[in-house]
Amino acid sequence: MAMTMTVPPLMTAEEILVLDIPGRSTELVRGRLVVHEPPSTLHGIIAAKLLYSIAHFVYGHDLGAVAAQDTGFHIFANPDTVRAPDVAFIRKERLADVPSRGYAKVAPDLVIEIVSPNDRPGELLAKVGDWLQAGTLLAWVIDPKRRAAFVYRADGSISFVGEQGALEGEDVLPGWRCALEELLR
Repeated sequence: MAMTMTVPPLMTAEEILVLDIPGRSTELVRGRLVVHEPPSTLHGIIAAKLLYSIAHFVYGHDLGAVAAQDTGFHIFANPDTVRAPDVAFIRKERLADVPSRGYAKVAPDLVIEIVSPNDRPGELLAKVGDWLQAGTLLAWVIDPKRRAAFVYRADGSISFVGEQGALEGEDVLPGWRCALEELLR
């Protein structure tokens, strides 16, 4: 006798907006729910340092808005994809696209992902690919274990930043710079 597997129905961005899984964060990838464990303490410390530094720069220069960890962005529809970076920046002229309720149907100009011990490289690259395909201009992947970062750009170029190097805002946040060593300290 053959067993049949039931595939759960695809979810929508509106459905995960009201979903409550205590102690977990969620994303929606092509209609499929992805549940994440809370990030490590080091992960949170690095995210907070970046958030503080970037927010100080952005708000001090009236450049736009910065979103904190696990803020959802509805970047694809039918099936829906809602991704949540560790830190995100949206330019001022695009803030009108951010609704007062629900997920913004906009890709941030800059997204930052910090590698957690349980992250799979393929899944992380797929996430970066989704961001870039949706219109993100600059994506940083910071790997605390390897003490390095990768910079992905909308034009397809990729750069490696070693511990002695620095992350730079490039055309997205001109003038912003942070030494990776300082960030990982």
